[in-house]
This record gives sequence, structure tokens and C-alpha cells, in this order.
Amino acid sequence: MHDLIRTAWRRGRPPFPLATLLLALMPVHAALAQDAAAPLTLRRTPMLTEIIPKEQRGDLSTFIDGDRLSGRPDLETVVEGNASLRRGDISIRADRLEYYQPDDLAKAIGNVRINQAGNVYEGPELQLKVETFEGFFNKVRYRLLANGGQGDADRIDFIDTSRSVAKNATYTTCRREDFPGWMPAWLLSAATLTTDTEENVGVATDARLSFMGISTPPFPSLSFPLSSNRKSGLLPPTIGIDSVNGIDITTPYYWNIAPNRDATLYPTLMSKRGVNLGSEFRYLEDTYKGEARVDVMPTDTLRNRSRWGIWTHHEQTFDPKPFGLDSLTANLNINRVSDDDYWRDFNRTPSLTQRLLTSNATLNWSKGDWNGMARALSYQTLQYSEAPIIPPYDRLPQITANYNKYDWNGFDYSFSADYTRFHADPFVQQQPNGERAFAVATLSRPFLTPGTFVIPKVQLHGTAYQFDSPLANGATSATRVVPTFSLDSGLIFERDVSFFGRAFRQTLEPRAFYVYTPYRSQNALPNYDSAANDFNFATIYTENAFSGNDRISDSNLLTVGVTSRLIDPDTGAEAARFGVAQRLRFADQRVTLPTAPAVTDRVSDLLLGAQVNWTPKWSLDTTVQYNPDTQRSERSAISARYNPGAYRTVSAAYRYQANTTPTAADGNKSLDVSWQWPLNDLWGDKGQNLGPGRGEGGGRWYAVGRLNYSLQDRKLTDGVIGLEYDGCCYIGRVVLERITTGQITATTRIMFQLEFVGFAAVGSNPRTTLMQNIQRYQPLRQPFPAPSRFTNYD
Repeated sequence: MHDLIRTAWRRGRPPFPLATLLLALMPVHAALAQDAAAPLTLRRTPMLTEIIPKEQRGDLSTFIDGDRLSGRPDLETVVEGNASLRRGDISIRADRLEYYQPDDLAKAIGNVRINQAGNVYEGPELQLKVETFEGFFNKVRYRLLANGGQGDADRIDFIDTSRSVAKNATYTTCRREDFPGWMPAWLLSAATLTTDTEENVGVATDARLSFMGISTPPFPSLSFPLSSNRKSGLLPPTIGIDSVNGIDITTPYYWNIAPNRDATLYPTLMSKRGVNLGSEFRYLEDTYKGEARVDVMPTDTLRNRSRWGIWTHHEQTFDPKPFGLDSLTANLNINRVSDDDYWRDFNRTPSLTQRLLTSNATLNWSKGDWNGMARALSYQTLQYSEAPIIPPYDRLPQITANYNKYDWNGFDYSFSADYTRFHADPFVQQQPNGERAFAVATLSRPFLTPGTFVIPKVQLHGTAYQFDSPLANGATSATRVVPTFSLDSGLIFERDVSFFGRAFRQTLEPRAFYVYTPYRSQNALPNYDSAANDFNFATIYTENAFSGNDRISDSNLLTVGVTSRLIDPDTGAEAARFGVAQRLRFADQRVTLPTAPAVTDRVSDLLLGAQVNWTPKWSLDTTVQYNPDTQRSERSAISARYNPGAYRTVSAAYRYQANTTPTAADGNKSLDVSWQWPLNDLWGDKGQNLGPGRGEGGGRWYAVGRLNYSLQDRKLTDGVIGLEYDGCCYIGRVVLERITTGQITATTRIMFQLEFVGFAAVGSNPRTTLMQNIQRYQPLRQPFPAPSRFTNYD
């Protein structure tokens, strides 16, 4: 029978005699027994830190365990049979272990296994200086904690705790399978493989990358990340095929300038156009942040001219105390391109509105109940002869101030003022540029109870204009004062009900909203920023029929409606909502937008809506605008979504908009469908509890797409359709995209991507396209923080 010998010592001290150790533990045992009923108190210990500082490593205790132990105190220790040595985040296990204390040198032979902060190395023979982690390991099989990368090497030389050099090495992130002849889907082979876990980068020399048995030519040097952290270097090239631009090849270079700054260069060769030089810069500081992108094409052979685009966003926070304010912030946005055709030729730019590009500089402030801003706003309008648009007015400048006071002796009071100078081409706008000063004061007295509310409100609008040139009536200035009175009221009833075996709290909420605004002649005034409000549940209970400040509608109308909700009494979640509302007009609305007729209908269209979220998997949303005179729907929209689990979503929407002229066609009808779904479900491999890369029995296929189809034109307007394959350690994507750029023109491109998980991606990047188009799309891989070393502790 083997004697089990366990010994522990601090470097430079002899082992404790066993009897001494037992005597020392007896008082501790007695104290624990006495305080057994006392609550357990947890305390921090440096032994559980993720990264042990270098200055503390020399003071760490060393623990040795094995079947048989021999040696000389302070010189060497030899352990045979199930031998192990542990110090801090380093663990060594072997059949035989020799430790030389003066040199801090460990020699291990037979079934050697090192766990160094979660990184595991296995092989037959090891020599290692434990504290500095210097040494070598022969015939090694290794696995890295941060990204699951693994491989084999003839020899690994450990330089320190973070750096190592492997000779004749392989590397992959594919999960190792335990059967004869197993080969990973992709494999990197290199003469030398240098890893730096502190910088999270690996560098391979004389390297070949093979995928499914097909190898690339050798690369003199190749670098790759060991985690999801950023690093400088060339990114994998992207390749795409576009019906307009032809074949485009991009070779990006990423520059990790600092933890809070980086830049990316995007040189792109387009076979039909030329070379486009793109760049992006991002920065983040305590008081400001932003990003800037600039694209330049010196010569576009299709358009026979140079092309460029610039998109920037900057946010700044200032110290408000010297100005006596509570907050003071600023932002700057610049969006400009070289020509009107840019949006059609390069329709995947960062601009949110492709044909209206906004540039503005804004200064925002607040002080107590006051807040305001000063800004300059300018538009670049990209015209298209088949669908021209009237440019909006630039605001050079716009200055606002707002005051809000709530529950002032039971009253709510607010005041808003706005000064704006509007500038545009008078010939295009057919009205002069000018200045406008606008102010509105509001006073309301809410009467609220748990089941009722009554809110009377009065408003006074005042406006003054100064024009650069006379109006049609010869006026160079104008003023307007308009009062408004409104009364909002409602009741809230509740009861407990049960539907389909499920308990709910049902509400019944009738509401009546009356507004009176006397007529003031405004039709001769220019219209700088007013437009008719959309007819929906958000605007039907408002005082003004227009947005902006150039038109205040004369109103004598009553809006009545009722809403009913089903609420889960346990969670408060709203399972369903149903509503109906309609306006009753007692006098014609004479204030209109230019060329628009007066509103004479005494009864508005009927607005009906429903939202159902019966379970988290299903949702339904529908709105119908019904005309009681024509007994037909003027506008309707219905959308549904089914989302039973991760990576499974299907949504569909039908939209109808009637034409304004009765003699026109039947109106605009469209159908919008999007989806992401694992095709493996079709043959029974549902894998409900398995995410991407974790399925059993092979990879998983996913169908993705979105189709927007015009029913009246019987054609596809925009579409994205593709396939994704998750092979555990690699992902393949093929996506076809069609974007309409005019009434009869469209661009089509095919994108493909082969992503070696944890290593690199080759091809175009369709993931951004999928995320922008598919509702609730989930990428098959997302960056994740490196796991704790204690997740792989032994």
C-alpha cells in the first residue's frame, strides 16, 4: 500500500511535520465547531484574481501532491505516481515530477499536463521554471482558453507567462473529436507559431491554411487574434459581385491606435469603376466621442469624374459650471457627397436618408426648468429626374428656449420660443427666404383620480415674420396670434376576467378630447416647415392638425375613442390592446397648406387598431383607417411575428394605401416578409437548446431573407435572400441582395463569406445587410468576453 504524502511549503522554508500541522489545526477545528451557528462571511482573496501580478508571484505558496515523495529539504523533491505541482494559476500533473528548489525548475515525464491560467498543454516531457514560466515542452497538444484555439506542435518554448513559440505547429478552433483519422474542417499549419496572450495575437510563419483538404499557397507571415479584442493589421480581403460596380475587392487595414482610438482603411478595386479609397476613424474620450468616414474615388470610369463622400459624427460635453448651467453639450454631424448620382451608384453608404443628407452643428444647454439649443442645419438634396423632390429649408441659425413647470399649485405651465432664419433657393421654393420668431405659452390644470382624468388646457401662439423679398400681396413682414383651448377627459374601468384559461385584468378606457382654435388667416404666409400630421392614434388626440410652426389649424372638433387592454395581473405585461377613435368636426377647417382645399368633412375616418402579444412567441399589430362615406378602407396595415426561440423568427406585413384620386388605380399594396430559421428543423433536428456551433451530428443550415413585393406592380421592389451554414468552427454565408434605385432601375449583388470562427473571415460581409433588413435577426457569432481561468480549473 502506497503512503499518500502531501506536503506544502512556502519557497525557502522546509515542509511542516505532520504532527505539527495537526496540532496547529486543532484550535481552528474547535473554533469552527463553536461558531457553527454564526453566519458565513465571505472575504476577498488574491488567490481568486484573474491575473496574478508579477510582484506577487514570488510570494505564492507551492503545493505538491503524489503517491511517493523523496528528496532533500531546500534542494530537490521527487514525486512519483499521480504527481502534481500547483502554484497560483499554474498546475503541473505528470507520472513523475522533479522539482529543484534553488533553480525553481520543474521536470516532468510521462502524461504531462500543464494548466496555465486556463490554457492547457499536454505531452510526454517538460522542463519549466515555474515562477517565470520559462522552459520547453516536447510533442505538445495544446488548447487556449480565450477562444478555444487548439493544435499540436513538435516543441513549444515558453518565453514567459504570456508568450510562447511553437515549432512545426498546427492551429484550429474546431472542436476535437475522439475518433481515428479525425481532421478539423480548417487547419493552420506553420513552421513557427508565436502566441502572445497578453496582446491576444498569434503570428505564424511559413504558414498554410487548409479548408476541407484544400490548402492555400504558403504565407511568409500571418497574424490572427487569440480573442475578440482588437489588434492592428491587415484584415481578410472581401470580395463581392455587383450588377453596377462589377467585381469589387477590398483589402482593409485596421489600426488599433489606442484603447480609445482606432482607424480602418478600405482600399477597394471596382472592376467597372476604378479604385475607391475609404477610411474610418473612431475616438472616445471622457468629454467627447465620435467617428468620421471619408471615401474618395479619384476617377470613376463609368461617370468620367471623381467621386467622394464624407460622414462624421461628434459629441462633446462641456463643463457647465463657468456658465452657471446644469448641462452644456454639443454635437456636429457632416454628411456630404460629390454629386446627385452618389446614392444610386454607392447605395450602401452610412447615410440614414439616402437622398436628403443632413449636416448640423448643435449646442444644447439646461438650467433648472429651462433648456434650449442653438444650431445650424443644412441639407444636401440628391435630385433624380424620375422622382424629383423639393429641398427642405436650411436653418441658419435656429435658436430655441423652453421652460416647463409641473404641479405649480396644481397647474402645469410651459413656454417655448424659437427663432429661425430659413434659407433655400427662392426660385425652387416659389416663396421668399425669411426669419421667423415663434412662441407658445401653455397652461393646464389636471384633475386626476385613480379612475378618471380631466385636463383643461389653454395655449397662446405668437409668430412674427420678416421676409427677404415681398410676398405676393406686397408684405415684407407679418404677425400672427392664435389662442387654443382644449379639454381632455377619460374614464378607466377595470375588471378581472379569464380568456382561454388565462387570468387577466381587463380595462375599458373611454376618452373624449375637445379642441377649439378660432380662425386666423394664415394661407398667405409662407410655409417653411409645416406639414399635415399623419392620421393615427398618436396624433388624433392633439390640438394642431399640422406639424411645424407655420400653420395653426382652426379647430372646433371633438375626438371620441375607447381603448381596452388585457393585462397580466402577475407581471403587468400587456397581452392585448384594442382601440377605436373618430373625430367629429363642428365647423370647416379653413387653414390649409398651400394648394390644399379646406377640410369640410363633419365626421373623420374611423381609426381602428389592435395589438396582441398573447405569448412572447406571437405578436400581431394592425391598424385600419375606414372611410364611412365610401365604406372602404383608406389605409390599412397588418403585421405578425412568430419568434419561438433563438435564431427562429418569421415576420410578415401587409400595407395598403388608397390613392387620393377616385379615378386612379386601386392604390398601393405591398407585402413584406422576413425570416431567419434553421433548416435542420425540417428533418427533425430541432436543437432547441443548442445555439450555433453547438449542435450534434454535424453543422446546421439557416435560411435568411426579406422580400418586399409590390402587389399592384406585381414585382419585387427590394429583396435579400440567403443561406447560412454553421459548421461549429466555421460559418458560410451566401446572400443575394436587390435594391431599387429608381422607378425602373435596381442594383443586384451577391455576397459570400467564409468565416473561420476565432481566426478570420474571407469574402464580403453580408451580416450587416441581414441585421438591417431582418427583424430580430441574430448573428450566429457575436463577440464575447474571454472566459475566466476558473472555468478550466484543475
